[in-house]
Amino acid sequence: MKFLLVLASLLVCAVVLGAAGAGPAAVSYFDHDKVAKGGSLVTEPSYTVSVNRRTATGQVEVHEKETDIFYVAAGEATFVTGGKMIGGKVSRPNQLLGTDIEGGETHHLAKGDVVVIPAGTPHWFKQVPQSIQYFVVKSIQP
Repeated sequence: MKFLLVLASLLVCAVVLGAAGAGPAAVSYFDHDKVAKGGSLVTEPSYTVSVNRRTATGQVEVHEKETDIFYVAAGEATFVTGGKMIGGKVSRPNQLLGTDIEGGETHHLAKGDVVVIPAGTPHWFKQVPQSIQYFVVKSIQP
């Protein structure tokens, strides 16, 4: 139940952050099987909601127009935010991928943690000992 409340809260955050001046949004419901499969749950012009699972480190990311909100559902990881991206290259419009972060802040993520990563902030799953499953709400700026 707590898990569903957190998911609902994340959806509300996305709508509030991204839907200023927009009409009422449709309600979205996802059963356990859909959530367990992972992947994209909602894709709207002003926000997205997805379930991700990692079993390895990733690349450093910077989203120029997307604020990320992570809720950790299971597992743990070492996560780095801020600082300066090293080796950044454009991977798609408004997104850079890099190889390292210099001078960032290191966080140990575990079940129940929430992280809000403002647009333009480098972030990186530096270590994933086994796996981590997390919800991502992206609030997308025009």
